[in-house]
Amino acid sequence: MTRTSDTATDGGDRTPDDMSLDELREEIETIDQEIVELIAQRTYVADTIAQVKAERGLPTTDEKQEQQVMDRAGANAEQFDVDANLVKAIFRLLIELNKVEQRENR
Repeated sequence: MTRTSDTATDGGDRTPDDMSLDELREEIETIDQEIVELIAQRTYVADTIAQVKAERGLPTTDEKQEQQVMDRAGANAEQFDVDANLVKAIFRLLIELNKVEQRENR
């Protein structure tokens, strides 16, 4: 992703390494936005699940389903060579936040 052609014409004191760092930071910014969008989508679906549970008189907590989510999270982490404990911690937080919201809305 290094852009060397812009360094001579951009008029600044930026080096190719600076441009590369900027581009990488822009990439992170885009990924961060996508992560937030996905969390919003997940939250919307979780809210819909909560409505279905409330309509059917089902409990907020479904430990079997939560374990399946955690198992999938760990498997996906391994597939992409990401620390499974970190990914599971993130998913545990998402699950807990959804459960709190479900309880508050009942």
